Amino acid sequence: MDDFETLLAGSKTAVERWVKARMSNPADAEDILQETYLAAFKGYRELRNPAVFLPWILSIARRKCADWYRMKARRNEILLDEFPEKAAEESPDNSAVEETLEALPERDRLMLRLFYQDMLSQKQISEQLKIPEGTVKSRMSMARFHFRTAYPYPPKGEIIMSNKMLKLPAVLPEYSIIWKDEPAFAVNCEELTGWFIVPKIGEKVTWGMYDLPSRKLDVSYEMAVTGPANVHGLDGVAIHAKVIEATAAEGDPMKAAVDASTGGQEEWFFTAQEKDGYTRFLSAEHIDNGVRTLTTFLDGDAFMDNWGLGEENCGTPVAVKSWGKIQRKGSELTVNGDKPFVDVAGRCDVTLDGTVYETICVMDFGDYNEGVISEQYLDRSGHTVLWRRFNRDDWAGKCWSELLPNNEQIVVNGQRYVHWYDCLCVR
Repeated sequence: MDDFETLLAGSKTAVERWVKARMSNPADAEDILQETYLAAFKGYRELRNPAVFLPWILSIARRKCADWYRMKARRNEILLDEFPEKAAEESPDNSAVEETLEALPERDRLMLRLFYQDMLSQKQISEQLKIPEGTVKSRMSMARFHFRTAYPYPPKGEIIMSNKMLKLPAVLPEYSIIWKDEPAFAVNCEELTGWFIVPKIGEKVTWGMYDLPSRKLDVSYEMAVTGPANVHGLDGVAIHAKVIEATAAEGDPMKAAVDASTGGQEEWFFTAQEKDGYTRFLSAEHIDNGVRTLTTFLDGDAFMDNWGLGEENCGTPVAVKSWGKIQRKGSELTVNGDKPFVDVAGRCDVTLDGTVYETICVMDFGDYNEGVISEQYLDRSGHTVLWRRFNRDDWAGKCWSELLPNNEQIVVNGQRYVHWYDCLCVR
């Protein structure tokens, strides 16, 4: 079976990436992988053409995943039609869900955990607790009501004035950021990292990059979710992105940023998904000189270097959490822990073109690009109000403090970063 071991070694990365994209729990994914490899080993002698080993073993993995979900569905006989939709979609470690559960009376907490986390039917709960099934139903109804009342979704209190922008301005409006000595609020951000669109049917966004200090619009995109899509058996949505304006000239420092953003292309076609509390890209396609080039999450570094998010493309978490790694005093920041990472820097009011938004500032320290820090200001609905990029002073072999001497600077653990450009979104 040396041939089997050689073929398996060459296919393992793709198989593991496919299974982990299907299964939200790493332990369940490992179980599925072991079952897949065992089934492939037993059935290898029936494979007539070794050249199709990868699609063959992926078909086995697909069946094993389907079996797992069928078993789960049998255990989860009754769906709670009144349970808050977002709470049901959250991953088990979501802090808002856990905090709400812990605040409930013990009887309510027990009912919800038995049903949602242990996946017991109401009949099974009745047998386990030795109470009538009718009592289970009434207690479950009351537990749902108490959870729905206590759960902080949808969020309340977002500050939005009446003159909200309806289209991208040609020049970046003046804005101010007022930091507040208040705890950051919990928020879910469903946007795809770096592209600002939510991977759901009907979503669309226009966003642009503004040069500093000129404040002019250098490139803008129109993006829209155009319908359902499927990549290697994974359900997602199709997204069309098109450059509608690009004005950065050769020699302009922003030209490199625009080219990096567009990949030198004026049109992109993505497949992406939100699943198990994460958003991720599944494929990316562009047209170059009439030739369509498509890469998917199974294509290794060709995909992961540009579109992969998280380990093995697990994605970006929807629930925005504060890890307490950032201490900020004005323009000076002290960061605890190794980079890269993403954390909440604090709470602030952003006044943009006369509109005031209550936001939290989420900072990315090299997670997407080494030597780069970004600030993403999210409102209570989880949408980006303002996005700002800072380069380490020596990033890309340049001295940014000399190149952009009048731009804002921040200091992180004694190291200087220079404000390069901003992004705005219109929905």
